[in-house]
Amino acid sequence: MPTPLIYLAAAIAEIAGCFAFWSWWRLDRSMGWLVPGMASLVLFAWLLSLVDSDYAGRAYAAYGGIYIITSLFWLWLVEQRQPDRWDLLGASLCLVGAAVILLGPRSG
Repeated sequence: MPTPLIYLAAAIAEIAGCFAFWSWWRLDRSMGWLVPGMASLVLFAWLLSLVDSDYAGRAYAAYGGIYIITSLFWLWLVEQRQPDRWDLLGASLCLVGAAVILLGPRSG
């Protein structure tokens, strides 16, 4: 699976798992939400380990940009709140940072 798809799948799994906990804790949903939430977080960790990278920290840092964009789509599609200009500006800055981490020249 190509890295961008792995990152996207990992972001969805992480957000869904965290949202399950959020729903139980903040939205007063049943504890039953925690079981699929934990499974989703395990899936997230497994997916992120599939990224072809020499260093985990660099893979995670580059993933951060995808996570932020996916979180804003979650905000819009699942929580029905449209991201505002500050959300979009912040996400843009993070994507630039992720691109620098991912694409920056490395010395041997």
